[in-house]
Amino acid sequence: MNTIKATNILIPKGCDHKKWSVVACDQFTSERGYWKKLEDFVGDAPSTLKLVFPEVYLEDDDKRERIENINATMNEYLTGGVFRTLENSCVVMKRTTASGVSRLGVVCAVDLEDYCFTHPSHAFIRSTEGVVLDRIPPRLAIRENAPLELPHIMLLIDDRKKSVVEGLWARREGLEKIYDFDLNMGGGHLEGYRIDANEVAKEFEKYYQSVQNLYGQESNDFIFAVGDGNHSLATAQAHWNRIKQGLTDAQKAVHPARFALCEIENLHDDGIVFEPIHRFVFGVGDDFCEYLASNLHGTQSVKVFSKDGESEIFVDDNGAKAIKDIQGAIDDYLKSHAECKVDYIHGIEHLQSVAKENDGVAIVMPKIKKEELFGYVLENGTLCRKAFSMGEAEEKRYYFEAKLIK
Repeated sequence: MNTIKATNILIPKGCDHKKWSVVACDQFTSERGYWKKLEDFVGDAPSTLKLVFPEVYLEDDDKRERIENINATMNEYLTGGVFRTLENSCVVMKRTTASGVSRLGVVCAVDLEDYCFTHPSHAFIRSTEGVVLDRIPPRLAIRENAPLELPHIMLLIDDRKKSVVEGLWARREGLEKIYDFDLNMGGGHLEGYRIDANEVAKEFEKYYQSVQNLYGQESNDFIFAVGDGNHSLATAQAHWNRIKQGLTDAQKAVHPARFALCEIENLHDDGIVFEPIHRFVFGVGDDFCEYLASNLHGTQSVKVFSKDGESEIFVDDNGAKAIKDIQGAIDDYLKSHAECKVDYIHGIEHLQSVAKENDGVAIVMPKIKKEELFGYVLENGTLCRKAFSMGEAEEKRYYFEAKLIK
C-alpha cells in the first residue's frame, strides 16, 4: 500500500495563529452572523479565512469575484513570505475541544488514485456517504485556478489496537513543535509536531499488513473511511482527473494535484464522537410534518419543530436506515416543491437558532454507532449523505496546514 505520500507542507510563519486558523468552510452554512463575527475578529491579519470559500456564500451573486480574491490572496501569501515549508513532512497533532475532550490525528498527503466514492469498490480510501454529483461543480470552480489546498478532510482507520496515530503521538518529545495555541470562536486548542513522512508511511504499512483478516475476509483493502469532507475529497479527485488527461505517466506520478492533504484519525479514539447532522427544511409547514408522519414508520421517536411548536414522527430503530428513510422522504417532497430547500445543521443549539430565524421545519436526526461504520460500508456501500458528523460544528477541523496543488 502506497497511499501515504511524502509531501511538502506549508505552515504560516510570523503571524497570529489564533487569527490564521479558522473552522471548516462547510460549517455554519445558514449562519452568516458566525462568519461576519469571524471576519471582524481576523481583520487585516493573514488568515486561512481569506483562502477558503465559506459555503454560506455559495449561492451569492459575487461568487466569481470571491473566488478571484481567494486565488489572488493565495498567490500573495506564496510570494510574500507568509509560509514556511516543511519538506517531506507530516504533522502529528492533538485537538482539544472547548469541553476538554481531545482527539489525535496525523496530517499527511494521500494518493487520490486510491480513492473511490462508488460501491462496490476495492479502493484503499472509500466514501462513507453518498456523494451528490451536483455538489462537485461549484466546488471544482473554487479549486480550478487555486495554487493551494487547505484540508478539512478527515479519514478514519479502524485501529482497534490504537497503534498508529497514538504511537506516532507518543514520539512527540523528540519532534519539533510547530504550533500550540487556542482556537478562535470557541474551537478549543490545537497542538502539533512535525514528523518525517517516511516514518508515517512505514507505520501505516505495518497497520495495513496487520488488518488483512479484520473483517473475516482473505484480504482487506478497505483501510481509510472518509469521516469528514466527502465532497471535498471527491472534488479534489475530479480536479485531478481533469489535469491528468494531458500528462505523461512520468508527470502523473509526481504532480502535486494527485495528492490530497488530509487528517487521519483513529475511529476508536475516545475523543471521536459521531453526532447526527440535523435537517432544516425551508418554506414548509404543518403539511410537511403530516407528509413525514405518513411516509415514515417505526418505533424510534424523532422530534420535529418550527416557530409554531413541536411534534414527533416515528422511524426505524436502526440509525443508518432511519437517516436514509428521512433523507429519502425529504428528497421526494422537494421534487414536487421546488420553492423549498433543505440545509444540514450541526448541533441542536444551531438548529434551534436557524428555526427561530426562518420559516420551515427542523428535524432532530437519530444517531448511528461509530463502531458499525466500516462493517456497514463494506456490506452496504455508503450511508446517505450527511448521515453523521464527527462532533459538533465548533469541534470540526480548523484549517492550519496547506499544500501546493500546482
